[in-house]
Amino acid sequence: MTDTAPIASPTDDNGLTYGPSAIATPANFVTVIRVLAAPFLFSLIINEGATWKVFGAWMLLASTDGIDGWIARRMGTTRSGAFLDPLADKVLVLGGLCSLALVGTFSWVPVLVIGARELGISLYRVYWGRFGLAIPARTSAKVKTVVQVVAVASAVFPLLQDTPFVAVALLWVSVGLALWSGALYLVDGQRALTRMDHPAGNP
Repeated sequence: MTDTAPIASPTDDNGLTYGPSAIATPANFVTVIRVLAAPFLFSLIINEGATWKVFGAWMLLASTDGIDGWIARRMGTTRSGAFLDPLADKVLVLGGLCSLALVGTFSWVPVLVIGARELGISLYRVYWGRFGLAIPARTSAKVKTVVQVVAVASAVFPLLQDTPFVAVALLWVSVGLALWSGALYLVDGQRALTRMDHPAGNP
C-alpha cells in the first residue's frame, strides 16, 4: 500500500508557523507592545532622568528587538514584520534621543541630523519600492542602531552621570554611522536602478 501521508516540513517540529503574508503573529505582537510601551518610557526619561528604573526599562524595551527577531526566525518571517520591526526601532531610538534632548542631556543638533537621515532614507526606500526596487538593510545601518541604543543607555545609566562625555561621544559616533550608512543606501539604490535598466545579458 502506498503511503500517502504528507511529508513534514523542517519547521513542523517547532509548532505553529506563519506565511509571509501573515499579520497577527507572536513576533508582531512583541513589536507592537514595544511601540505602545515606548511613550511611557519617554515620560520616565523626561521626568526622572538617569535612574535604575529608567535604565532597566530602556534595556528591557531595547532587548525586545532581539526577542521578536528570534520568534520570527522560528515561526516564519513575514512582510508585515519586516515593516513593523524597523519602524518600532526608529520610534524607540528617536523617541529616546528626543527625550534626552528635551532635558538637555543631548544637543538637538545630532538628534535632528539622525532624525532627518532616518526620514530621508525611509522615504527613499519607499519611493523605489513602489517601482519594485528593493533596497535591503545594510549591516552598517544595524550597527548604527545598536550604537544609538547604547548611547541612550549610557545617558540614563546612573553610574555614568559623572562622565556625560561617554554618552555624547557615542551619540556622535552614531551620527557618523547614520550618515555613512545613508550614503551607502543611496549607492545601493543607484546600483539597483542600473541593474533594472540593464538586465544581465543586455547591454
